Amino acid sequence: MVVPYIGISSLNSSCFPPRLCFAKRKQSAVSAAMSDDPISDWILSEGSATQITRTSPIGGGCINNARRYDTDAGSFFVKTNRGIGPSMFEGEALGLGAMYETRTIRVPRPFKVGPLPTGGSYIIMEFIDFGASRGNQSVLGRKLAEMHKAGKSEQGFGFDVDNTIGRWNHQETVVVDFVLYFLLQITPQINTWTSDWIEFYGKHRLGYQLKLILDQYGDSTIYQKGERLVKNMAPLFQNIDIEPCLLHGDLWSGNISSDKNGEPVILDPACYYGHNEAEFGMSWCAGFGGSFYNAYFEVMPKQPGFEKRREIYLLYHYLNHYNLFGSSYRSSAMSIIDDYLLMLGV
Repeated sequence: MVVPYIGISSLNSSCFPPRLCFAKRKQSAVSAAMSDDPISDWILSEGSATQITRTSPIGGGCINNARRYDTDAGSFFVKTNRGIGPSMFEGEALGLGAMYETRTIRVPRPFKVGPLPTGGSYIIMEFIDFGASRGNQSVLGRKLAEMHKAGKSEQGFGFDVDNTIGRWNHQETVVVDFVLYFLLQITPQINTWTSDWIEFYGKHRLGYQLKLILDQYGDSTIYQKGERLVKNMAPLFQNIDIEPCLLHGDLWSGNISSDKNGEPVILDPACYYGHNEAEFGMSWCAGFGGSFYNAYFEVMPKQPGFEKRREIYLLYHYLNHYNLFGSSYRSSAMSIIDDYLLMLGV
């Protein structure tokens, strides 16, 4: 999901509260009288501001409303959504927080997630003053690799919560682990902890997208061929060590920027812990060049079979784009599936 962070000033680090806060989902009858403006209340208390001098809309988002809050303590970036409770923003905030804690690549620091009094939810985060470019590719590659190297999980592959990637075309309810996404155009991303990467990627990435395609379009051909690939793709991962690395999860050009000092910034994540190579799944619309990959592999060396696995990670995002934007992406996904079935002899 993409909302530009177009800014003039960032908060001084001394103004940052010590950790991200989530509003409680369940309220007692006594606490049910929520503030009429919980966003301003937080900024003027825990946000260390004494005065909000201006609020202004920030355009560009197709899912959420975005506003900049200028205060005497600096500026905050706020996203709101009237159609869903805090669960979606909690997923985003947990991802941003996990990346922030690696102290490697810059991300907007999340501060607060909570419900809106009239329905919906909000997230308050650091406002970053963006530069005019996406920054130096070699620096981006190195810092991304440093994040992958630093962000590890002992729980296996997955994430603490399910989150979302892209937007969902259907104006209907999607049920995922009892979370209801009402009238919201997003694709759920399932992050159930799994000890084995091949099982996780086959079930919760490729398999989940294939099932959405079958349900949405009735495309049994790509579903059946895709499932055959999932059941037979293990040889692509032979003789390599796969560690669960913290991934941004949706790294394309719209989610990459730089600050005023030219340091790369990544935002709007769909985080989970996975094989580091999966981070390049959106490379077909990320514009990564040779200097990016050279710098990345200096920190995280390329493993045997990288080129053979490359398109298996593109496939997840092509399938997602098929679900989001229609059959114009079908041929790309089907071509990858057919090539792998031929390579694997199945």
